[in-house]
Amino acid sequence: MAKKKGTIPTYGTAVRRGIQYYRTRITDADGKRVDLYAESCEELYQKEQEARRQVEDAIFRRENPTVAEYCEKWLLMQSAKVSPGTIRGYSTSIRNYIIKPLGEMYLSDVTADDIRLAMIPLATKSAGVYSTVNMLLKCVFYSAERNQLLDYNPCVGISAKGGKASKKREALTDKQVDVLLDTVKGLPPYTFIMLALYSGLRREEILGLQWDCVFLDVPTPYLSVRRAWRTEHNKPVITTTLKTKAARRDIPIPKCLADRLREVKKKSISEYVIADGVGEPLSASQFQRMWKYVTVRSTKPHTYYKYVNGQCIKRTVTPTPGGHQKNHPDLVYAIDFDVTPHQLRHTYITNLLYAGVDPKTVQYLAGHENSKTTMDIYAQVKYNKPEELVGVVNTAFHQRMGVSEPPF
Repeated sequence: MAKKKGTIPTYGTAVRRGIQYYRTRITDADGKRVDLYAESCEELYQKEQEARRQVEDAIFRRENPTVAEYCEKWLLMQSAKVSPGTIRGYSTSIRNYIIKPLGEMYLSDVTADDIRLAMIPLATKSAGVYSTVNMLLKCVFYSAERNQLLDYNPCVGISAKGGKASKKREALTDKQVDVLLDTVKGLPPYTFIMLALYSGLRREEILGLQWDCVFLDVPTPYLSVRRAWRTEHNKPVITTTLKTKAARRDIPIPKCLADRLREVKKKSISEYVIADGVGEPLSASQFQRMWKYVTVRSTKPHTYYKYVNGQCIKRTVTPTPGGHQKNHPDLVYAIDFDVTPHQLRHTYITNLLYAGVDPKTVQYLAGHENSKTTMDIYAQVKYNKPEELVGVVNTAFHQRMGVSEPPF
């Protein structure tokens, strides 16, 4: 029956549990037929109008989501492919740098200028943060474009370069490695540092390493990377999901590391190589406390707070190299260089390249999925030492020119 605007139509009836109701049907946002019931035509008419408004709104929002709505959907889709830790990182970046400036805008209304304005605050952040947010923006908008939610992708032409250039971490020198190992020998982080320096494992690979993947009683001792460590609410979680497929590898280890692991295994009460006092894998805070054994022995300025006459006073102390901490005479300030867990791995990779190991082999040992990562390090190692390359260059051009003496 045709319905005139402003008039209440005549509806059919249906009996439910002995009671007669007026009934009509509408099509919901998913294309399904839905029954609506009411005790009077007037009430049913109001229900029908409200339901149609909701359907129209749902269809509109589906076809025209806000940036915040689509970001949430994109994160949900990614959760099936990446680790929870990665999703948490993505969520934080998206919430702070995408949803905050753009979240209330309809996805289809966002312009390239809006993107550029949203990225202005990132100019004060590190190049790594800028790159991550840039990547997330492009992933979200390219996904929306593929799903035909956009006629034009506003991320086209947005530069991937920006943010503050961070200081590149240099590999430790042999002298620095000796100082570091001598300083922490006998302390909790010693085994962790040995593993990072002489097997190149990532932090999460070391903390997830179990003795069933350590092979010491074979002609060539080696480690198998099969597990990774992460934390949820400070609690350790060990998983067989590695960072990349390339992270699954078998790494031969030098004698110094094999000997150290034999010593540790004799005293171990845990299935984990690095464990807490009761044999469990470390929590995030436990690892931070373990690494503090390194940082407190640094000659960098130390800041601490002290209460004087009820006031909290900030004080900074610059240790003297070779000096001792006042309240702990056994603690010597010996580390006069920066060192991070990842820098130990970088030192391992650099040392392999310095030793002449070909980049493809280094890529396997490091567990790099992308050869560009290895080659970037290779370029830094091999192409910035002219005095070490002059012999190679002389030989190469000597052969091509066919002369008896090098051209240089």
